[in-house]
Amino acid sequence: MRPEHARVLLTGATGGIGQAMARALVKAGASVLLAGRSPAALAAQCQALQAPDRVHWHAADMADTTDIASLARTAADWGCNVVVHGAGLPAFGPLESIDPAEMQRLLQVNLLAPMVLTQALLAYLRSQPQAQVICVGSVLGALGLPGYSVYGASKAGLRGFAQALRRELAGGPVKVQYLGPRSTRTGFNSAAAQAHAQATHTATDSPEVVAEALLQLLRSEAAERFLGTAEQVAVRLNGLASTLLDGAFASHRKHLSAQPSLSAHAPRA
Repeated sequence: MRPEHARVLLTGATGGIGQAMARALVKAGASVLLAGRSPAALAAQCQALQAPDRVHWHAADMADTTDIASLARTAADWGCNVVVHGAGLPAFGPLESIDPAEMQRLLQVNLLAPMVLTQALLAYLRSQPQAQVICVGSVLGALGLPGYSVYGASKAGLRGFAQALRRELAGGPVKVQYLGPRSTRTGFNSAAAQAHAQATHTATDSPEVVAEALLQLLRSEAAERFLGTAEQVAVRLNGLASTLLDGAFASHRKHLSAQPSLSAHAPRA
């Protein structure tokens, strides 16, 4: 779809990647409905984008199904024809360091919310001449890394949802896509995750690079796109024979195990 024809519902709009996506979409000519938890942040972002005729906002907590239903009604009334699932929560550390309540909220926001919001909008989107649902996941949704078992599981689930729904809706007006960024320089990651990335020489992108990839995916209507040449190769290898890559992440595993502060939630004997 050409950006100037797109009316985009963007969740997670106030995050680092979300802000870059909003700027890129508006600059390309799209209309955008910003969604996030903070009314004040959304109002300020809307004003900063300086396109009052094309930018609107709606506050919603993606962990709240009532808020999701309200957002879906607003998006349909507004004339949305593109949904970008950009909202997400991070989780980094050994599995035993992550609180179960944190796991539940992460899965609600990263996986269940996009599914519920898509379901709520699907009948409306099917009535449009052309529509797109873009799930913003992660390369970790196709390539499991030590320290990201919970976060990676949420993004792997999102990729599976996008893939299955794409096939379910094939031949109709709604295209379903998956965008897999690699590590991105925003405030999304914790200090521990950033230190881990530096120690393991993990390649990172700016949020603007991810935003440009979103625009390319919108225009091309391709099924999925992963960022980073090395990551693209690794994703393909992992899909063919995942055990071949197990040894490639030894440094990640060793660095992770050397961080005693991350074991705060370890079960006691």
